[in-house]
Amino acid sequence: MTPTSNLLPPGSPASPAPANASGDGRVCVDSKVLLRGQKTVDISHNGTTYRLQAMRLGKLILTK
Repeated sequence: MTPTSNLLPPGSPASPAPANASGDGRVCVDSKVLLRGQKTVDISHNGTTYRLQAMRLGKLILTK
């Protein structure tokens, strides 16, 4: 898993940016932005690291 020190700061060119926002405040981020050309990406949430993985058939799996 990737250490959080390798994450880019908010606002940097390659950091995930909202693709669009719905009227109810939800943000939609394209998976290509999150994965940045990789098969997996680690996501830190409330002190826990999760792994988002793109499968060959185009599905996504999120694991703890």
